[in-house]
Order: sequence, then structure tokens, then C-alpha cells
Amino acid sequence: MTTPRTEHLVLSGVLTAEQAAETVRGILAVQRPDGAIPWFRGHHLDPWDHIEAAMALDAAGEHEAAERAYDWLARHQNEDGSWYAAYADGDAADVTDRGRETNFCAYVAVGVWHHYLATGDDTFLDRMWPTVSSAMEFVLRLQLPGGQIGWRCEGDGTGSGTGAGSDEALLTGSSSVHHALRCALAIAEEREEAQPDWELAVGTLRHAIRRHPERFLDKSRYSMDWYYPVLGGALTGAEAKERIERDWDRFVVPGVGVRCVVPNPWVTGGESAELALALWAVGESDRALEILQSIQHLRDPQTGLYWTGYVFEDQAVWPEELTAWTAGSLLLAVAALGGDEATCAVFSGERLPWGLDADCCS
Repeated sequence: MTTPRTEHLVLSGVLTAEQAAETVRGILAVQRPDGAIPWFRGHHLDPWDHIEAAMALDAAGEHEAAERAYDWLARHQNEDGSWYAAYADGDAADVTDRGRETNFCAYVAVGVWHHYLATGDDTFLDRMWPTVSSAMEFVLRLQLPGGQIGWRCEGDGTGSGTGAGSDEALLTGSSSVHHALRCALAIAEEREEAQPDWELAVGTLRHAIRRHPERFLDKSRYSMDWYYPVLGGALTGAEAKERIERDWDRFVVPGVGVRCVVPNPWVTGGESAELALALWAVGESDRALEILQSIQHLRDPQTGLYWTGYVFEDQAVWPEELTAWTAGSLLLAVAALGGDEATCAVFSGERLPWGLDADCCS
């Protein structure tokens, strides 16, 4: 196994170079020979978390392994542009959840753009363009009249696109789709492929996120609904900082991490790392560092991976699982704070297309 390139993944109180290399090797050990990255060996794979882990591999310079992860997605994409919500470890034909979730499917654009920025590989971008384009078309078929994205498509299991799409939208999922649409537009611009429908879609989606909370299911107990409009780039500047401040004390447990859902005494590594990324994106690097430092109690020194969560009232790890995507989210946050160019470009959003401005609409 190669030694990962981790000099930019060193962060005071978070990772040494050797610890970062251990974490990367931990993710590589989870990846199957066919490129798939399940949560952990023996557990299922979902497309979003598979991509998050692949992006972390790119951030560590493991470009070949990351490319194999994207090739797995291309090979297993359904005819309608979607992926199923969950696949069993060991056999991609064994689908354990035949629903198709829009944010899972859209996230391929984020990963593909990140890999291209990390490698400059035009051939890869050309090869993945049909996969990205088809995925975005699937997602946008589930966009609702108010701009929000229906969160899930239930079908007959064939991937034919005949299933009914949800008329309910999730703020977290739609915010993730907003980020993915902007990355898809960046890919389209790089290829000189005009996508006016995508430009309109991202504008109306951003307007719904910023101005119409009533168009989304009320999941305000979940920390992801708090920070994802910022992480997904729909809220920026003073508006983003105001949102972060509003519920900081509600979700952040000092020295322990970020709650997944209130009032449960449970912090999770993934939500904590994602909040750190959102903080970095709005210029709050010091607080981002503090969040990442606070979750190092989740690190498993044997594998370099991270426990999914911790029940702090019981001082107990729960669930007892070391997930590749938790480690991946932490590495991406560290890479952003460490100035990794591709990761910064993808998550700062400064160079991503905005699409059409729909804020003039009601």
C-alpha cells in the first residue's frame, strides 16, 4: 500500500502526518477491489457516503483509488440517471434499498469536479460527463414548482424512472443538491456545454432555501438542517453567519462535538466535520479548528478511522461502527483548513457558477 500524501493534512490538535496517513489507509482498507467504498466492510454502501470517502482519497493524493470509486458509480448507474439508496457490501446486484434519493444522486457532480480539480484529468471529465449529466437530469425531474427538490423517488426497482417522486422536500437534501448543481454547471462550463435549464433550476432552488422555509419538511431538530444551507452555498456572508450564530448553543456541545438531533445527548463525527467545513467557508477557521479538535475522542488509534457517534451522558461510543465516510468528512475539513486547492475551490464556492438569480421572484 502506498504512503498517502498528507503534508497538507497536518492540523494542530487534530492530525499529525502519520495519523492522517493512518486515516487514509483506513479508508483504503475499506474500499473493495471494484472501487466501491461501503460504510465499513460487511455493511452497505450508499452513493453519497461513497463519494465523500472518494473525495477524501483525492485530498490525500490517492487519485487512482478515487477514480476507481467514480468508475464504480458509472458502471452501476440506473438507466434513468439515478442510483439506489443502498447496496450490500460484496455484490452490487444486491440492492438493499430501492428508493432513489435525489441528494445521493446529485452528489456525483461534487465528487467529479473535485477529482478534476485535483488531477486536471480532462479524459476523466469527458468520461464522467454522461454520468453527471444523466444524474442531474434525474434529480431535476423531481424539482417541485416552488424550486425545492423532492427528496426521494420510489419505484418498481427497475430504475426505469416510472416510480413516483416525492412531493416532500428536505432542507438538508435540497441544500446539498444546490451545491451539486453548481458543481455540475462548473463541469458543463469547462466542457462548453450550455445548460440553461440547470442555471434556472439552481436559482429557483436557492431562492426556496433562502426565502421559503415553509416549502420544506420541518426537521429543525436536526443539526444538518441548521448548517447545510451554509455548507451547500445557498447562504453566504452575513446571512450565513447569522444562521450559524442563531443555533450554536443549541447544537454544539463544547469539547465534545455537534449533536445530530436535539435534545438527544449524542454527538456525531460526520455532522461535526461538516459544520467545521461550513465554518471555514464563512471565514470562521478558528471555530472550525476547535470543532475538529473536540471530536478526536472519536478516533480509533488502531485503524485511524472514526466512530460514528458518542452518547456523552453515558460516556459511550454508539453505534459501535467505524465508518469510512466519517473519516472522509474529517479529512475534507482538515484539507480545507490546510489550504488544499481542489477542496477549497469546491467548498468555498467562490469560483462555482451561481446560475440565474431568482430572488426577484415571490
